[in-house]
Amino acid sequence: MKPQVKADLAMILVTLFWGTSYVFMQMGLKDLETFNLIGIRFGIAFVLAAALFHKRLRGTNRKTLLHAFVLGSLLFGVFATITNGVKSTTASQAGFLVSLTVIFVPLLSILLRNRPEKRVFVGAGLAIIGIGLLTLSAEFRISQGDLLCIAGALFYATHITVTGRWATQSDTIQLGIYQLGFTALLGIIFSFALETPTLPQTTEAWIAVLALSVLCSAIGFVVQTVAQKYTTATHTGVIFSLEPVFAALFAFLVTGETLSVRGYIGAGLVLISVLIAEIDVKSLLRGKQLTKNPTHLS
Repeated sequence: MKPQVKADLAMILVTLFWGTSYVFMQMGLKDLETFNLIGIRFGIAFVLAAALFHKRLRGTNRKTLLHAFVLGSLLFGVFATITNGVKSTTASQAGFLVSLTVIFVPLLSILLRNRPEKRVFVGAGLAIIGIGLLTLSAEFRISQGDLLCIAGALFYATHITVTGRWATQSDTIQLGIYQLGFTALLGIIFSFALETPTLPQTTEAWIAVLALSVLCSAIGFVVQTVAQKYTTATHTGVIFSLEPVFAALFAFLVTGETLSVRGYIGAGLVLISVLIAEIDVKSLLRGKQLTKNPTHLS
């Protein structure tokens, strides 16, 4: 099996795990405060990943630690916003809003002087309509939770962009593990400064924390960092677009959560916008034509 196929399959599994995270975050927040949950979640993830790959952590250089600190800080921004966001929005809605990450990634490339293709702007326009249908109330107000989830998507788009640039400059295992540690450290610092830190007190909270720590963090972010070295940005974006689908499905199966008809239309538009932004239809059609007419390859 080719390395890219393995990387894509690994990313699909990770995306499935991340799709479950919104429900687990809501479960954990019944017993823990935001930064407390982040600190425990990423603290356990860091310990597990470091114990598993302890030999790979030998000889870590300052450059890798600096890169990991930046990525960990961005990751902390992602989950500080999203974890607060799911307090006042549904798990399904949060999943679709965070999927805007794959719209923001190519738009951020403008700052790097790489103008995205026209389809990205088409996708972005469609996404705005979808967000409006998904989030705006009858009074044309968007909830704080929805805004925080959109901010989380922007943080995560920055994280993906930076990870893509640094994945070839450092040991990806080291980078993936140390970013978990820095995210945990920031969560613990903010928790002691603004909250009253505590351990989970209920079975439900422990299940949520362990699922978030092991599946969504220890496995999820280490595998993502490694896989991005072997697959393309387009493949990653298309695979990430499955996250809100998994989120909505898991929320329905576990809590019976559903969206309104308008919400489903808006969610559908967001999903379509992501696919438009990430799939180069012209290239796909061109590839098929070349396959049918091999003489063009000469």
